[in-house]
Amino acid sequence: MRALYDSKTKTMYDYGIRELLDSNQKYQSWLDVEAALATAQGELGIIPQRAAKNINEAARIENIDLEEMERLKESVGHGFVPFLKVFIKACHEESGKYVHYGVTTQNIQQTAQLLVTSKIHDRVMNVLADILSHLGELAEKHKNTVMSGRTHGRHAIPITYGYKVSVWIIETIDSIERLSEAAKRTFQVMMGGAVGSFNTFGEKGITLQSEVAKLLNMNTMPVPSRNITSHKTEYIHALALLANGFHKIAEEVYSTSIEEIGEVSESFESGTIGSSTMPHKINPKLSKGIIANAQKLYTLPQLCLNAAARPYEADSSQYMVFDAALEEAIELITEVVLRTEELTKGISVHVNKMKENASLNKGLDNSEFIMMELAKKLGKDKAHTVVYNKAIQVQTEGSSFVDALLEDKDVNQMFSKDEIKGMLLPERYVGAGNIIAEEQAKRAFRISEKIKKDLPEQDA
Repeated sequence: MRALYDSKTKTMYDYGIRELLDSNQKYQSWLDVEAALATAQGELGIIPQRAAKNINEAARIENIDLEEMERLKESVGHGFVPFLKVFIKACHEESGKYVHYGVTTQNIQQTAQLLVTSKIHDRVMNVLADILSHLGELAEKHKNTVMSGRTHGRHAIPITYGYKVSVWIIETIDSIERLSEAAKRTFQVMMGGAVGSFNTFGEKGITLQSEVAKLLNMNTMPVPSRNITSHKTEYIHALALLANGFHKIAEEVYSTSIEEIGEVSESFESGTIGSSTMPHKINPKLSKGIIANAQKLYTLPQLCLNAAARPYEADSSQYMVFDAALEEAIELITEVVLRTEELTKGISVHVNKMKENASLNKGLDNSEFIMMELAKKLGKDKAHTVVYNKAIQVQTEGSSFVDALLEDKDVNQMFSKDEIKGMLLPERYVGAGNIIAEEQAKRAFRISEKIKKDLPEQDA
C-alpha cells in the first residue's frame, strides 16, 4: 500500500508534509502520547509526579533503541510491546514501572496516528490555501477569455475560462469546509482502556482523558470505544471528495492539452524528458499523477465502511484496516494536493486557441442566442423549430448558418445579415460567466487568506 509516485514527486515542494510521514515520526508520536498520559496521571495523582517527569524526559526518539525493538518483535509476537520494552529501558527503573499505566495498545497507537494526521491536516490546509489563491488568479485573469462550453463531449454554448475555473473554486471551497468539519470530530484522544469504559480508572478516567487531550491539543472522545470508527471513515471520505475535485481539474487539463484541442498546457522546464523512445514528447506529468492517486483513494471509504461493521468492543482485523487505510489516504492525498498546487500555479492558457476553437462551428454554438431572440416574437417552441431546422441543414449540407437563417421569412424580417453575424460571435453569448468568475476569484482570495491566518504559526 502506497501512493503512486513518479519523477515529479521528487521535485515538488512538499510544505513539510513528507517529514511527518516518516516512520520515526510515528514512533515519536507514540512517545508524545505516552508522555502526555504520564503527565496527566502525575497531575491527577495516579502515578508519582517524579515518574511522570522522567517519562517525559525519556520520550525522545533518540533515546529509543529501535534496533533492539525490531529484534524483540521476532520473539514477542506483538507490534507494540517491543516498543514499550525499549521505552521502559530509556526511563529510570522506578519510573519505568508507570509507563503505559492503565491503558491498552490501541489507546496509544490510534491516538498517536490521529495526532500526526492532525499535524498533516494543518499543512494540507496550507497547500489548499495556495491552490485557492492560484485558482483565484486564473479566474480573475481569464474572466473574459472566451472558449467553447462543452456538454456530452461536444460544443454547447460559449463560456469564459474564468467561469470554468469558478466551478473548480466552489468545489475546492466546499471540500475545505467539509474537511474542516470532519476534522473537529476526527482528531480525538481515546484513553478508555481495553473496552473503552475506563475500567482501570473509573470516573477519574474521564478527567484523565480530557487532560491528555488538552496536552496534545486534540479533542476528547465522548465514548472512547475502540469499535467507533465513523470519525476516521468520515475524514477519509472527505479526503476522497477533495481528491475528486482536483481529479476533475486534472482530467480537464489532460484532455484539453492534446494537440487537437491545445487550449491549455502544464508548465514545462527545459530538460524534462517525456519518453525514452519519442524525443518530442511533453507529457502531462502532474495531471496523470493526480488522476491515478485520486482513483486509488476512492477505494478506501468503501473499505472502511466494510471494516466498521465488525461486532463487539474491539477487533484487530478492523483496526488493521483503519490503520492502513488512514495511512494510505494521507499518502495519496499528499501526492494529489502537491501536484494540484504546482499544476494550478503554472498552467498555461492558450487564449487564441480557445477563441479559434470557439469559432469552429461558425456560429452554430450561438444557436440558442438566435432562438431566444426569435422567441420574443414567435414564442419559444416555434423559434426552436426554426433554428433547429436551419442548424441541422447547415450540418448536413455544409451551408452557411447566416445564409440559412436568412432564408426564413421571420428571421429575415427581424434581423439584418450584419446583425445575425454579430449575434453569432462567441463573445456575444457568455451570459454572466465573467461576473461569476470575478465573484468566485474574490471569494477564493478571501478564504485563502483566512486559512493562512488561522493556521498554527509553524504550518502557515
